[in-house]
Amino acid sequence: MHGPLTLLALLLATAASADQLTYTLEARKKLGEGDPTLHVTVREPISGFELRLRRNDGTTVQKRVTGKPGSVHALRLPQPEGTFRYEGSLTVTDTDGETASVELAFTTEVLGPLSLTVGEKDLDLPGRRLRFRLSRHASRAHLVVRMDTGAIAYDGEVRFAGETPGTPLELTWPAAVGQVLHVDLRAWDTSDAFTGIELFPWRLDIPHEEVNFDFGKADVRPQERGKLLTSLRRITSELQRVSPWAKDVRLYVVGHTDTVGRTADNRALSLARAHAIAAFFRKNGLSVPIWVEGFGEEALRVPTPDEVPEERNRRTEYILAQEHPSLAGAPFRPNWRRP
Repeated sequence: MHGPLTLLALLLATAASADQLTYTLEARKKLGEGDPTLHVTVREPISGFELRLRRNDGTTVQKRVTGKPGSVHALRLPQPEGTFRYEGSLTVTDTDGETASVELAFTTEVLGPLSLTVGEKDLDLPGRRLRFRLSRHASRAHLVVRMDTGAIAYDGEVRFAGETPGTPLELTWPAAVGQVLHVDLRAWDTSDAFTGIELFPWRLDIPHEEVNFDFGKADVRPQERGKLLTSLRRITSELQRVSPWAKDVRLYVVGHTDTVGRTADNRALSLARAHAIAAFFRKNGLSVPIWVEGFGEEALRVPTPDEVPEERNRRTEYILAQEHPSLAGAPFRPNWRRP
């Protein structure tokens, strides 16, 4: 439906009116690039014609026009973004004062920017499904799902039936070995315009032995360096495994403490320890970007009352991901920062 379109819904009242006028419709326009327009060409001498339309939202259009044979009249139909139905008539008055009417019924559309939205809960990795919404009537979508093994779990197209803008649309993919590394989605509207989005949901938590710090300190003790070197080897091994397919992988270091001490002090201490571990990894050859955050005593692994020295709460998380990861039980939105 690009460009001028023949108006198919004209019901001619008389043969004479068909000889006197011809009609075409520009039914679809992009927002900001003009209005849908009814083009009327005068073919024979007439006194004039009158357009009367009623839009499905109650708006009325009335235009009176005179014209000589060969003249073309562009009758603009200003409307907001969206799809509208018009019904009405075009009445021709000939040079003898006789009239004939043409009944009109047609649909127009003003297209706003095509957008695709995916909410925080729309990507269901365990259920292997992705929900999204398109800002226009949906025609089709193409989905590619790559696993961290390098395998393509799905690469296919799904057809839709012109679902209305904002309708939740769902795509699924089959089970595959590994974790989802990358999701590439493209969606088309019924005018064949398309938009897309890439998702990088992959995250890998690195198992490790916890580093012990001196009370209230953030310096890595010499006897603890072996633990960090073991963790670094695991991190490096995983990076090498996914490097052929994963781009821009980062390491996230998250610090936690027990409930001994003030909340603000513990948050600062956990962040300082995360910085220290990140600095150790960087000094020992880790080249990927590192981001850190500290939650202090506000995301306990083992719930305890205040001032309880619970060793299992003095911990650190090492997470590989391509985007800032979501953290279950996070007490506040992480303020990721570079060491």
